[in-house]
Amino acid sequence: MPHKGSIDVRKHPPHDIFTFVYIPLTPYFTRDSFLRPNYFVQHKKAPTPLPWAQFTILLVLQLAEPLTSQVINPFAPQFIRDSGITHGDETRVGYYVGLMQSIFFATQAMTVLHWSRLSDHLGRKPIIMTGLFGLSLSMYSFGMSTTYWGAVLSRSLNGALNGNVGVLKSMVAEITDSTNLAQAYAYLPIAWASGQALGPAIGGYLSRPTEQFPDVFGNSEFLKEYPYFLACAVPATFSAVAWLVTYLFIHETVSHPLSLRSFIKLRTGKANLQLQNDDASQDTLVEATDDISLKKDIIENKPFPLKALLIPRVIMSAFNYACLALVDITLRSVQPVFFATPVELGGLGLPPYMIGRILSIFGILNGIIQIFFFAKVHNRFGTKRVYIFGLASALVVFASFPVINLLAKVEQEHSWFVWAAVGFQIVTSIIINFSYGCIFIYITASSPNKASLGTVNGLAQVGVSIMRTIGPATANSLFSLSIDKQHHYLGGNLVYVVLAFIACVSLIVADRLPSKAWTHDDDLSS
Repeated sequence: MPHKGSIDVRKHPPHDIFTFVYIPLTPYFTRDSFLRPNYFVQHKKAPTPLPWAQFTILLVLQLAEPLTSQVINPFAPQFIRDSGITHGDETRVGYYVGLMQSIFFATQAMTVLHWSRLSDHLGRKPIIMTGLFGLSLSMYSFGMSTTYWGAVLSRSLNGALNGNVGVLKSMVAEITDSTNLAQAYAYLPIAWASGQALGPAIGGYLSRPTEQFPDVFGNSEFLKEYPYFLACAVPATFSAVAWLVTYLFIHETVSHPLSLRSFIKLRTGKANLQLQNDDASQDTLVEATDDISLKKDIIENKPFPLKALLIPRVIMSAFNYACLALVDITLRSVQPVFFATPVELGGLGLPPYMIGRILSIFGILNGIIQIFFFAKVHNRFGTKRVYIFGLASALVVFASFPVINLLAKVEQEHSWFVWAAVGFQIVTSIIINFSYGCIFIYITASSPNKASLGTVNGLAQVGVSIMRTIGPATANSLFSLSIDKQHHYLGGNLVYVVLAFIACVSLIVADRLPSKAWTHDDDLSS
């Protein structure tokens, strides 16, 4: 207890102390301290060292999803042409690429919340292993697809069986605390950046290997029949190895996970009635007790019902995450199609291997900048400011597309002016990813307790998956419509105007976030 005359920072936090998630900052100032010259010096709790062994494994596991999702980007336009679905109409390529990308997120939106809620009860480990199995199986299947609808079916399987996005974020939050969570989220982009670097490189270099490396693969009839199998087999095999690593080395973070048989029994018949009675008794105990420590212990170890989690701060965090995902996915979807589209139609006319190189460079730079600068920038400017600045940078990126195409038309070739503009676009688009670390902090802080983190992340991921379902198909359809030879809306720039408008709406929504993330103790004292 602070002594008489002190100011408890837990009740009156200074503006530049950032408290969030579950453990409040505990230092305080006395009235006497304000008479000293150094009274502005604030004593923050020393950061807890990250549990590197488990944290590193989680980073490696996170690599599986971006690797499998990004590997198809360089060759997706060519795959669409090879499948014959467009019947030679180049302006329809973007539409079918977007539809194929969207189907993954459509099926994920229908299942991710169920996987996340299951992880709160059955444990994180079995759900992660199921997701990795789904990723591996679906990528092998995609590599052996020769028709468009076969590829769509493989992507659907990929999304339906993969609920790892929210579960892995929950595990990161569970092995960290309020003093090192921002540092952990600064490292999370390593996985995505590595996937964004390696995925396109693998897809670009290993697609159609009999043509790119005739001396090595020229005699393989299998790879001639399935020209994209080798590129897909690499991330599929990685996911299989990650499954084995999870089984052997990952430690469960849910305190008392149920077996599948026990969980089914608890949800059926008399066992379900008993479970509801137990929950009601626990709720009554929470309301009746005046002991804050007892109330905290009860609340911390019990997953909240889904309806109880639909509170304003969870909804606000999830909605902002969805808006950010829509802005980002539309950019990432249009970009490779823009690079592959002929210059005269409004693109840059690059081959798949060159697109792979550009996206790989982006991934490498993104990882480096996130690791070395996110935590520093976040600590200096705060969560909300960094989040809004990252979103605002998307406006500059969208404006750069027509500029790059104009330079390519004027120069009649890919001169250094064109490559400088592409480099500017790549570097600027990295800033958008700063917003992800910030919104993850808001989402984690919005959860009423750690036991409900899986469900809260699942709720947030549902909105994101819906936006990522709509985003690629809508953006690439708009791109195809914009460059249509007959209409050529707004000089081929309609798509960029619409995407900039979406970014502006997202900025308005972002302004509704609090300047500091919520604290868990506010719930306990209310």
